[in-house]
Amino acid sequence: MSSRQTAPTKYFSLRKLAPQADPTSSRPPARRPGNLPAVLVSLAIGLTGCSSGSLEDGLQPIGAAKSAASTIKPDVKKLPPPGDGRYGDRKPVDFGKNHPDRYPVHGIDVSKWQGDIDWNQVRKAGVAFIKATEGGDHNDSRFSEYWRSARAVGIPHAPYHFYYFCRPAREQAAWFIANVPRESVQMPPVLDVEWNHASKTCTTRPDPETVRAEMKIWMDIVGRHFGKRPIIYTPVDFHRENLDGHFQGYQFWLRSVAAHPQDIYPNHPWTFWQYTGTGMMPGIKGDTDINAFAGSKSQWQEWLQKYAR
Repeated sequence: MSSRQTAPTKYFSLRKLAPQADPTSSRPPARRPGNLPAVLVSLAIGLTGCSSGSLEDGLQPIGAAKSAASTIKPDVKKLPPPGDGRYGDRKPVDFGKNHPDRYPVHGIDVSKWQGDIDWNQVRKAGVAFIKATEGGDHNDSRFSEYWRSARAVGIPHAPYHFYYFCRPAREQAAWFIANVPRESVQMPPVLDVEWNHASKTCTTRPDPETVRAEMKIWMDIVGRHFGKRPIIYTPVDFHRENLDGHFQGYQFWLRSVAAHPQDIYPNHPWTFWQYTGTGMMPGIKGDTDINAFAGSKSQWQEWLQKYAR
């Protein structure tokens, strides 16, 4: 099934869904999905009506079968030598000649677990992905603060949504839209899809066709609202089981902490590479994820001009 074809959507009964809670926090169980505010339900229905056509209509174009990363080929002669140590890692990995340090543009992805952040230092990293929402009733408690701070220091930043497989995509899209100010979004939003092994409220693992269909609904609604095609973040196991060979017109942000993406995701283009979860970044206390952009500094500027408007 290609990225432009989806299987019939399988809906979940709201009455049977467990209350959603942040799986990694002590936050009390959230209200039951059946109590979703009427305004959000209406928003989801209204937005769904706008997503029946091609997502390309009115959006910044991406090649029909290529992501932007497929044309990014860094000039290796101008890249730093492997392992120049610009960013620390509490558990470093030997990536060999394909060390992420060879890519000049790096950045972070953060949520409330990073605590207080010195954004004046973090701005030197180059880019920040900030968790905004999860599921259909949880918003990250530091999102507004991080979002304002990132904007104030001028670091390119994008919001991301952590998908919850026990909630309909339409409700999750409406929740994301309700919590992320449209006028302040410049980079494409991100859909984070992965199996949450720690979740106590949702152990459901839909079949691949349903996963892709629900992803498409979320991305169509959010893409039309913000005028930007979302980026897909995914780790190895989820990609292998659900996404390999699909969504070819989308940009991918791939997790690969043991080897270069070309070794883990053969022939799969990528725009961002999450290469560690134990990184040490000036301005952040404790571990943080660090990511590399698949290109040179000039290509990064070109990417921003094309997609971050």
